Amino acid sequence: MKKIVCVVVGLLLFACLAQAQDRVEQWKGKTVMVFTPHPDDDVFGCGGTLSLLAKNGNKIIIVIYTNDNKGSFDLEMTSERLARIRKAEQEAAMAVIGVPKENIIWMGYEDGELEYAEPKALCGQATKLIRQYRPDVVFSVDPGEWYERWHKSDHRMGGFNTADAIRAAEFHLYYPDHLLVDGLKPYKVPLMMFYYAATEANYWVDISSVVDQKIKAITQHVSQFEPSINKYRSDWDPKDLANLVEYLKGRGTKKDGKVVEAFRRATGFNSQ
Repeated sequence: MKKIVCVVVGLLLFACLAQAQDRVEQWKGKTVMVFTPHPDDDVFGCGGTLSLLAKNGNKIIIVIYTNDNKGSFDLEMTSERLARIRKAEQEAAMAVIGVPKENIIWMGYEDGELEYAEPKALCGQATKLIRQYRPDVVFSVDPGEWYERWHKSDHRMGGFNTADAIRAAEFHLYYPDHLLVDGLKPYKVPLMMFYYAATEANYWVDISSVVDQKIKAITQHVSQFEPSINKYRSDWDPKDLANLVEYLKGRGTKKDGKVVEAFRRATGFNSQ
């Protein structure tokens, strides 16, 4: 009887250990791919989780659909200048997270115009990147959330396009030139983590240990906050920065007394 009890306890401990090791934020040596509609959505949606993954030595690839060259109320700002500013801000934010700038891929679409891109070409671009990098997990905006569906076209299109590309990447007859010309074999993404998930979240990551790092990364996007969004300046007034940091600390999602990031975790393009 004692032996049976010991075996059962051992199996339970093994199962618990295996489950703990399967936590995405505890991965080591994996390839992580993030598709984001704009620079800053990645850090807002999963910056804390990316910080944990970067600390663990995972390779993180950031794919940005648009250059975010429209988001300013400053009448003296131009799209060309704003695109340069947003690129520099993104690189600074990712440096805080622990992602080198050479791991940032810019698709280069105009801000607010992703839905006007040629659909087959847009999906093909994302599919090719997935087949090239063969990630262990893909992070993307959740296209099913209410806000994404009705208020942010780039978010909506980025979310749906990424999901479509994940599906296409599995089958060699989608974009066959990837194999015939580029030598990229089909690839099945084993895990998807959709951020900006609220109503259908089923996975939460405790980011308490890195929340200050996430906030610091967010504050690198100076141009997207007052007062710089109204009259651009490249740095922060200390009082404005302190107010933003305080606001961001109070805005974080809480669960069981911890600061968390919420995701919809899925293991197949048609499953949850």
